[in-house]
Amino acid sequence: MAFFYELDCFCYFCKKEPIYQFHNMGKVLIIGAGGVASVAAHKVAQNSDVFTDIMIASRTESKCKALAKAIEDKGLVPAGSIKTAQVDADNVPELVALFNEYKPDLVMNLALPYQDLTIMEACLQSGVSYLDTANYEPKDEAHFEYSWQWAFKERFEQAGLTAILGCGFDPGVTSIYTAYAAKHHFDEIQYLDIVDCNAGDHHKAFATNFNPEINIREITQKGLYWENGQWVETEPLEIHQPLTYPEIGPKESYLLHHEEIESLVKNYPTIKRARFWMTFGEQYLKHLDVIQNIGMSRIDEIEYTAEAADGSGPVKVKIVPLQFLKAVLPNPQDLGENYEGQTSIGCRIRGIKDGKERTYYVYNNCSHQAAYEETGMQGVSYTTGVPAMIGAMMYLKGIWKRPGVWNVEEFDPDPFMEQLNKQGLPWHEIHDGDLEL
Repeated sequence: MAFFYELDCFCYFCKKEPIYQFHNMGKVLIIGAGGVASVAAHKVAQNSDVFTDIMIASRTESKCKALAKAIEDKGLVPAGSIKTAQVDADNVPELVALFNEYKPDLVMNLALPYQDLTIMEACLQSGVSYLDTANYEPKDEAHFEYSWQWAFKERFEQAGLTAILGCGFDPGVTSIYTAYAAKHHFDEIQYLDIVDCNAGDHHKAFATNFNPEINIREITQKGLYWENGQWVETEPLEIHQPLTYPEIGPKESYLLHHEEIESLVKNYPTIKRARFWMTFGEQYLKHLDVIQNIGMSRIDEIEYTAEAADGSGPVKVKIVPLQFLKAVLPNPQDLGENYEGQTSIGCRIRGIKDGKERTYYVYNNCSHQAAYEETGMQGVSYTTGVPAMIGAMMYLKGIWKRPGVWNVEEFDPDPFMEQLNKQGLPWHEIHDGDLEL
């Protein structure tokens, strides 16, 4: 399939118009075989006019093969057309060998955030562009920020490669919503609140909607928001208030640290305050409290004495409590079948347009059941996997193609917003309403 790609890419900040040239592209390698990767792979297969070749790779190739078969059994692509591979995403030489053999046009990193840097390094060594959905965090510290990945910027520029960071929903779509608002509805954005509500019911006593290890690390660390040119730290879940979500109603919402705030206040310096809010049910928080109190949220390695399986006596065993907890909790990939309700994620923005204060709320509501019927995964995986596919589409079409390392709000939001409506995540707007914040 021939596409136009941009020789001189559109830049929202300088308003430069693009110049286009024909190019043939469409070969993607998806790293990961979890819920988000499953959704992204389904959506990639649905858009075969853009994605001409697909490979799925992960540490466990059997999961990749099962995912490929599920997609092929639905008739989305011919049987046997999706390639699979086993790869350790922590191992740069293994990644480089795979990239050099398959020669993808783009690597979609849908693995764990711990592996962002090794995959980016392998892309540089192999001459391949890169996309992910979450920023890097060290495995031994519950801390995430963009500095580690932004440090790759000059190397990607010199290599003529593109790296697209944070192309899920939040981060991802929420950043693109902000860029769209800045382009069309505001001369100056002053207050930004990203709100994320999951009003679904999976009928489990306790389960996380994405990787339990990442999810619990994120929620149990201290909150952080931007106000008046500086970061303000809070205790975990200290600040909360009820917010009203469309078609859902009021839900208690908690202030968290979330990575897109870091890039948005950098790229939109008029922002006076930026915050991120997420809803949690009372039962979820009770379980989380117990998990913390008994030490199961620890990420450091501990040693205990256990009886050897062969009865030969006591042996020393090492585990990381949170990784052990992950092993016994429900797999997020298995929640979809009985999941009811919907998610509601959006941006509530206040700013100035033509000298007057205006408010703007842009959001998407996603049905867990509709997501499951289409892809076999619940709505949280769906809302991350679909934008990852659209971001890859934007790159392969040349619309988001620029050497360097970029957050999604640094590209033109309009073609991405158009695809959200076409690919299953339609958005809605409320102008000059009560933001509650």
